[in-house]
Amino acid sequence: MRVVSNWRHIPGTPVSMEGAQSAERRLVLGPDDGTPLMALRVFTLSPGGHTPYHRHPFEHMNVVLEGQGVLHTSDGEHALTAGAMALVLPDELHQFRNTGETDFSFVCLVPNRYA
Repeated sequence: MRVVSNWRHIPGTPVSMEGAQSAERRLVLGPDDGTPLMALRVFTLSPGGHTPYHRHPFEHMNVVLEGQGVLHTSDGEHALTAGAMALVLPDELHQFRNTGETDFSFVCLVPNRYA
């Protein structure tokens, strides 16, 4: 078992995927911690920041921790604030964008092999 007292204590790394801007990723719990199936990541987007508009072959579940932003999909834009939850299905085009004036942070739960 591992307990993380605060996700902010985990060092972040810049998102290097092409199309990302002012985005940081933290692997909070993953394979190195003994998780058998899933990895828990936290992304932080600075004001004006975003992930790339992309797709991948796995679903992920998200919970917004702070700030405000949108989840852009082929269905349009979905406003997100603290406490909001989202499911992105496999191969669904999507992008998270910070629309606020403070950091926009969200949990992203994915299969371990994509940690």
